[in-house]
Amino acid sequence: MAIQQEEELIDISGLSSQYLLSAFHAVEYPEVLISFARDMGGGSIGENVQSFIWNNCICGTGGGGGCNGPYLKRFLKKLIAEIESKGDVVLEELYEHYVFYLTSLKDEDVSKGSSRIVKRISFLFPDECSGLSSCTESKKLDISLQCSLNMLEGDTGCSIWPSSLFLSEFILSFPEIFSNKFCFEVGSGVGLVGLCLAHVNASSVILSDGDLSTLANMKLNLELNLLRTRTDMSEKTKYSSRVECICLPWECATEEELQKYVPDIILGADVVYDPSCLPHLVRVLSVLLKSRTSDPIHQNDSGEECKRSSCRSIKSEVTNPGCNNNAAISASKKGPVAYVASVIRNVETFNYFLELMKQGDLIVDDITEKMKPFDFLPYLKSYPRSTIRLFCISFECR
Repeated sequence: MAIQQEEELIDISGLSSQYLLSAFHAVEYPEVLISFARDMGGGSIGENVQSFIWNNCICGTGGGGGCNGPYLKRFLKKLIAEIESKGDVVLEELYEHYVFYLTSLKDEDVSKGSSRIVKRISFLFPDECSGLSSCTESKKLDISLQCSLNMLEGDTGCSIWPSSLFLSEFILSFPEIFSNKFCFEVGSGVGLVGLCLAHVNASSVILSDGDLSTLANMKLNLELNLLRTRTDMSEKTKYSSRVECICLPWECATEEELQKYVPDIILGADVVYDPSCLPHLVRVLSVLLKSRTSDPIHQNDSGEECKRSSCRSIKSEVTNPGCNNNAAISASKKGPVAYVASVIRNVETFNYFLELMKQGDLIVDDITEKMKPFDFLPYLKSYPRSTIRLFCISFECR
């Protein structure tokens, strides 16, 4: 049966269709897409829903994620099996596309896939956060990321880790904390957190990683999202933040090198995982968090020299209508502060991290329940949001 233009028979502006498209571009599991497709069709995936999938997903893969052949093959296989199991008619175009991948892709291509793929992560702003300064007119923020499909094969720095999604949601939920602030991220990976910092107008952003291939991929992702770096400031982009990518192996970073930076906020996502790396990570965090105690001289945006006062207080009045019974949340810390999001995979490793922080006179406060971010990614069913903890870290002035 030839494809028909029947999208008017389904609610293409509803949540299920929006979630289906977002999940497809984010390369979610095929089972998740099929679940949203069922919701669109009222329990079955009829010809109108198939037409929507064909026109908006299969034929629309040129603009972002989801264009990976092995992924499309797996999705089409499960989609066709689901439709046939309900006794419905499968559109000829879907059959023909599946046969094409069936004959053109070898089994090993399907099992391994290409080493890199572009995913598009869409942050969907719910109605209750319309007052946030980070909320776009379209109520959606799309970020394209080239990332690895081989997380377990040594390419971890180019994978999208759960805590980076959580930290990004936190930034978008509380933009007042980061707006007009100098932000420094350790272990930046694919650059997702940095792109969200740019979106909320951080004055300056430094993204760092110790792996050169990860750093190269990160710079590519900045370019994919039209984000300028300090080497291409003359080019017109959609962001005003100044961004710099630096190579920073924690074990090699000297105190003199780190003291060149005087950030307001340090960030890290899923950086607490390897016990052998933790002493170096804590040392880096300690130097950056203590960077203002010696009243360093720095230049402001106008080029004038000014002094940072010792342990000055940074206070941000933040209102998030979706958090803490719609109450205003006041975050007052001796600045600078660090926000570290982490999945606690090994309790002993995390306790070792806490002990090192204590030895370094650093205060660790679990703010997961105090400052809950909005759920901007409701379609990412593979995202284990509830397993992630968010910590605010500050230097204990004596």
